Amino acid sequence: MAAELVNVNEFQELARQALPKMYYDFYSGGAEDQHTLRENVEAFHRIIIRPRILVDVRRIDMSTTILGYHTSAPIMIAPTAMHKLAHPEGEVATARAAAACNTIMALSFTSTCTVEEVYKRRDISALMVQRAEKNGFKAIILTVDTPRLGRREADIKNKMIVPRLKNLEGLLLAEVVSDKGSNLEAFASQTQDASLCWKDIAWLKSITNLPILIKGVLTREDAIKSLEVGVAGIVVSNHGARQLDYVPASITALEEVVLAVQGKIPILFDGGVRRGTDIFKALALGAQAILIGRPIIYGLAAKGEYGVRRVIEMLKDELELTMALSGCCTLKDISRSHVRTEHERRQCRL
Repeated sequence: MAAELVNVNEFQELARQALPKMYYDFYSGGAEDQHTLRENVEAFHRIIIRPRILVDVRRIDMSTTILGYHTSAPIMIAPTAMHKLAHPEGEVATARAAAACNTIMALSFTSTCTVEEVYKRRDISALMVQRAEKNGFKAIILTVDTPRLGRREADIKNKMIVPRLKNLEGLLLAEVVSDKGSNLEAFASQTQDASLCWKDIAWLKSITNLPILIKGVLTREDAIKSLEVGVAGIVVSNHGARQLDYVPASITALEEVVLAVQGKIPILFDGGVRRGTDIFKALALGAQAILIGRPIIYGLAAKGEYGVRRVIEMLKDELELTMALSGCCTLKDISRSHVRTEHERRQCRL
């Protein structure tokens, strides 16, 4: 009899056993030396929680509102590519789990299911936006850290093959062919636009009434520029450490962005969350909600829709316990004083 899974990390080994090596490496790997990939997780370990005692915590309320939509907890599913590589039902199974948990899912344009089922060329981008709007999607997340594909060496070694992407059928060449290494870079050359810049936000706003968030902000300078172009929100993210290695871990960049924005627009967080304590730390540093990427894929690969649901439920249960043990009955009770960063601890020793 298999041992009961007790935390989100344990789904990763099940996913490794379930998936072909090419696909597991695609999901789990990062760019080049994978320094930032490790730091995304390890940086959380260097943030200390400062709990409050003697607080009545019989009732814990984790519910929140994100861009006007009520959710059961500040947990969202990040836009991640090609779920059908992990499970035959792909993004449909992931979406069902999100609905069952009353949380928000962001659908990647590189999904293996169409927007009806759950950039380089502006006509294709416009069509994708119109399809999303028509099918009830509530916001557009523009990923801004991919002018070119990061160097993912495991994918090159494995000669990773991009499957057919249903969202792009009839819009791009059906097959992307490369005579060396992974064909991901050949695919990226068709879909990613190295000329994308701040003025293009105005174009995107002109073709949709949906709120636009940008994902991939890591600095104060870009946070201020985001405000100037009028986006509806920011996702602090380093693309799961899959683009540029040796950028900051997302959690170490979060507060810089939060301080720059000064509460004018929502700040969401993406990168390295594996525990409810991680969610608590990100909220204390100013995030309104967090996005989960790889753990969702691991749950999907291991146990399908049920696995995704369990990943979300485990994180919610851990967050609830962390809030109770920290003396926080609601998300509003979680404050900056509840955590101490590595930098602050060093200053205390001086």
